Amino acid sequence: MRMEYRKTNTTVSMVNYHLVFCPRYRRKIFLIDGLEARFKELVSQICLQNEYDIIALECDKDHCHLFGNVPPKGSPHMVAKAIKGATSRILRDEFPQLSRMPSLWTRSYFASTAGNVSSETIKRYIDTQKSR
Repeated sequence: MRMEYRKTNTTVSMVNYHLVFCPRYRRKIFLIDGLEARFKELVSQICLQNEYDIIALECDKDHCHLFGNVPPKGSPHMVAKAIKGATSRILRDEFPQLSRMPSLWTRSYFASTAGNVSSETIKRYIDTQKSR
């Protein structure tokens, strides 16, 4: 996991998101030969362009998990939109089996935040500020 903080002129941050998204109708698209490898390659390129760091990326037959570190200006919605939008267009062009689908991904996704400390640790730190 990324343990160092991102630093800019005005911010210090560690924003880690766990995103899960599924193909439309939970189709088992990752069973298509070469699709998972191409998807991971595209996600790596998109993340590089948008300054997202991939901590973990894995696909099952009908969904994808992405755990990444993003700049503080990046919301989960922006990350999901960037990845789902670009991969949908390219994969549907490259894999004829997907071209019949009206869209590759569902509109929904799961998002969760994570850092390098637990919520309990942060609460305890805040609660003990006066006693230091």
